[in-house]
Amino acid sequence: MDNIDWPSNKNLTVAEQKAAFLKLLDLHESNGMNTMIVQIRPAADALYPSPFEPWSEFLTGRQGLAPSPLYDPLRFMISETHKRGMEFHAWLNPYRAVFNMKNSSVAPTHLTKTHPQWFLVYGDKKNGYKKFFNPGLPEVMQHTAKVVKDLVSRYDLDGIHMDDYFYPYRIAGREFPDQKAFEQYGRGLKKDEWRRSNCDSIIRLLHKTIRNVNPHIKFGISPFGIWRNKSQDPMGSETRGGQTNYDDLYADILLWLEKGWIDYVVPQLYWERGHKLANYDVLLDWWNAHTYDKHMYIGHGIYRAGSNAAWRNRNEIPQQIQELRKYSNTQGSVYFSSKTFEKNPNGWNDSLRNNYYHYPALIPPMPWLANSIPAQPLIEKQPNNMAKLVFKGEGKIKAFGILTLLPGVVEKFINAQLVQIVVADKLAVIDQGLIPDAKGKRIFVVAIDLHNNVSPMTELK
Repeated sequence: MDNIDWPSNKNLTVAEQKAAFLKLLDLHESNGMNTMIVQIRPAADALYPSPFEPWSEFLTGRQGLAPSPLYDPLRFMISETHKRGMEFHAWLNPYRAVFNMKNSSVAPTHLTKTHPQWFLVYGDKKNGYKKFFNPGLPEVMQHTAKVVKDLVSRYDLDGIHMDDYFYPYRIAGREFPDQKAFEQYGRGLKKDEWRRSNCDSIIRLLHKTIRNVNPHIKFGISPFGIWRNKSQDPMGSETRGGQTNYDDLYADILLWLEKGWIDYVVPQLYWERGHKLANYDVLLDWWNAHTYDKHMYIGHGIYRAGSNAAWRNRNEIPQQIQELRKYSNTQGSVYFSSKTFEKNPNGWNDSLRNNYYHYPALIPPMPWLANSIPAQPLIEKQPNNMAKLVFKGEGKIKAFGILTLLPGVVEKFINAQLVQIVVADKLAVIDQGLIPDAKGKRIFVVAIDLHNNVSPMTELK
């Protein structure tokens, strides 16, 4: 969004765009990341050829202008991400339509021009005025579902992702101007209840849309880090946030998790440990207790590096990782934003590479989406200390996993250490001498299917 990460500015050539994304992939792969969450629909526009919305100004400098020579950035990014064995989640903004009414490029084909009745203006002089889809209109919900259906139909996506921007953050003294829609569609609800029901409705609709087209694609939300304060609700967290998901953004994340409308949540815990109003440790504990058996990955605010004393402390991110690893319902971490890693702030790239993410990590499988176990791989010894890994089960796999096990330890996957992921769909040839950290240990191979399920282990002897 706004050229924060990729593309880094609006004037890159196609070759420069591709090179920049490959450089990002190399950086994050080196840091041990296994998933890319990439914004592709920042403001009712597209970083891919969409039949419904114009090309994004953040890609070419002018909304509606296609890249030249023409290519599909989304297909390119998915392909390159998958080559590294990583997942690609397409990040969409559901309601923002014009980022800044003063200077944003708006194409004649943009929906604010062709369907102006769908939009509302909200903002102030300090932060600028923006146009938003009116969340209360049924036709807006249907349009968003149409965009998502197109994406999951045409692209080999692993996930659809949305962040904290549902209803816009409140501006003091300014009411979001949706009274007309409320009077038409309010159904006797209070306005706050009606707004929450609108967000509930679009999440439920998108869940259904994704499941109907491709039931294996994940649907995740990265909400603001506070659902509600305890002062507002006994279920809330011991925080004093000025705004909350439930009361200000009208996003009832807990309902969505409980109903199974979303598969994972990434709460934006962008505060430091010990923060007086929103303590990272307090919120980590709270969210861990409210996952409703869905996956949770903690959102770390690495972009805050250097912004105050806490974020100048080289131990802040390492300690956040240490804390979340104490919790059984927390499956990992997501970092905002990519660009910060380019500067290796506080040596955190080194901490990840040499310590916390020294070994590769499998993406946790979601058994409610796919729970079949792939066939055990076969191993064929080859000359010169080489080995051929063969998968003869149904369909294709994502990769083979190479694991090591200390002598005398019970032969179980949970006791082994994953040391290498070899991307392959059916077979691969590996040099046994290049398997990392294998000296004096037994070596095993597993097949990893497209949904991150793991086969029984086969020993490499």
